[in-house]
Amino acid sequence: MKSERMKMAAGEWYTCIDPELEELRVAARDAVFEHNNLPPRRRGDIGPALAALLGGAGEGARIEAPFHCAYGFNLLLGDRAFLNAGCTILDTAPVRIGKGTMLGPNVQIYCAEHHREAAGRRAGLEIAKAVTIGDDAWIGGSAVILAGVSIGEGAIVGAGAVVTRDVPANATVVGNPARAVARR
Repeated sequence: MKSERMKMAAGEWYTCIDPELEELRVAARDAVFEHNNLPPRRRGDIGPALAALLGGAGEGARIEAPFHCAYGFNLLLGDRAFLNAGCTILDTAPVRIGKGTMLGPNVQIYCAEHHREAAGRRAGLEIAKAVTIGDDAWIGGSAVILAGVSIGEGAIVGAGAVVTRDVPANATVVGNPARAVARR
């Protein structure tokens, strides 16, 4: 029988109301707390406990405080990836942020989709879908990126956009839901 963590990793319906998953979230909250509360000169680019928890962080990757993630181990940052203050990443599935990509303040990335039926939500059922952001993308402040979305290399997501579908390389999207616009 598969554990809830195994189901989550496999992209199957799982219940987030699970002791093993809760323990993993507690470990992430501890690492995030350290990161958010260390003086900037002692924290460096990423607090030590958070850096150890992450799935990977390339050279020069930086996360400004405050920051929040659900698990941490599903977050992979490319070289020079930059997450500005207030970013929230609910990494129930892998989140890959490419080299040189910049996230503005308060960007939110959600990998979990909750069950459509009320009874399923009461049971804590959700499904995790990966999010990928290519190299050299720019995600404007307060943008929201939903589960399963891929954003191509060099793409721009305007501030406040809600990205519900894939964004091609070098495209610019704005609005809610995000729609393509011509680059200036």
